[in-house]
Amino acid sequence: MLVNPKFAPITKSDRLNNLTYAIRGPIFDKAHEMQMSGQNIINLNIGNPAPFGLYVPDEIVHDMILNIQDAQGYSHHLGIFSARKAVMHYTQELGIPNVTIDDVFIGNGVSELIVMTLQAMLNEGDEVLIPSPDYPLWTTAVSLAGGKPVHYICDEANDWNPDLKDIESKVSSRTKAIVVISPNNPTGAVYPKIILQKIADLAASHGITVMSDEIYDKILFDGNIHTPIASLNDDVFFMTFGGLSKNYRATGFRAGWVIMSGAKHRATSYIEGLTLLASMRLCANVPAQYGIQTALGGYQSIQDLVAPKGRIYRQGMLTSDRINAIPGLSCMKPKGALYVFPKIDLSQYNFADDNDFVYKLLTEHKVLLVPGSGFNHRDKAHFRIVFLADTDILNTAIDRIESLLKEYKK
Repeated sequence: MLVNPKFAPITKSDRLNNLTYAIRGPIFDKAHEMQMSGQNIINLNIGNPAPFGLYVPDEIVHDMILNIQDAQGYSHHLGIFSARKAVMHYTQELGIPNVTIDDVFIGNGVSELIVMTLQAMLNEGDEVLIPSPDYPLWTTAVSLAGGKPVHYICDEANDWNPDLKDIESKVSSRTKAIVVISPNNPTGAVYPKIILQKIADLAASHGITVMSDEIYDKILFDGNIHTPIASLNDDVFFMTFGGLSKNYRATGFRAGWVIMSGAKHRATSYIEGLTLLASMRLCANVPAQYGIQTALGGYQSIQDLVAPKGRIYRQGMLTSDRINAIPGLSCMKPKGALYVFPKIDLSQYNFADDNDFVYKLLTEHKVLLVPGSGFNHRDKAHFRIVFLADTDILNTAIDRIESLLKEYKK
């Protein structure tokens, strides 16, 4: 085909030049290429329950099917009444005060809502405090909206809890919000109430919005307790994110919500802007919205899975125990969520960094993980393991990690 030289190449937006999403990045692309060539890859890179036989509860699917005839048209741009009402009632259970049905926005999963809420909030150069390591969509979405992500330290030596002094030192006149992720992806941390209280009080003293990612709020181990940060200080404008993806294993349904609470009187203009963006995308996926009331009001099967004899609990403990038994590897026992975030002592092994380790593990032993640097962590010596696979698969994967390490031992 002839190319007319007078036309410049069609290029991506400059805003995308430095943006990444490592969970589906170049190493993921290499794994896909290998799978397409017929190779069998153990995929432990993404928190996607269904491929591992962890399915949506039948009653949620049943109610979606029963309501499918009513789900053919657009819904209200904030979401159907029953879904928003159910989320509002859930805030009462959580102890988040004074939430009305109009304070609940339904979205196509939390991912869409993260992007939308930040687009509505940020002007060029506005800063958002984000944990390091983070769920990388937060960092990318801030940059995409024209803001500046500023990462605060989560301390591995202190169970990956946020470093409060570091947070305080990074607040500036441009700081618009602070992001909190608990239970945490990728570390498996669950922040104690006293830490969350201090973050909420700090936000109140500086007039900063708190954006709390609580998608794993029911996935808790060994008696660890999730405290909704929005229950701790009425003088802060809070945005609390949740959904069906993890607690109810419904990642493909794309049903999430954001709840506005606290100092809503300070956010009238912002909420108007967010409502405009919600209107522009017309509505969230309507069939999945009909599963929200059933999910929140029905039997909470996740509790069986995270109990000491439950499948997810056993898989998480097996993963952390086996990793800690390998020389040169260490990780915190998960307190919640679906992940461990091990550290590799690179002084003991011939790997350049975390990306090199993960790439070699994939190409030489056919196990797909995500390097820790993909979560905006400051060092190059961590990686994330998703422990959704059954124990046989996890044991096989960890056997292969151990084999690779022996091969590259200094």
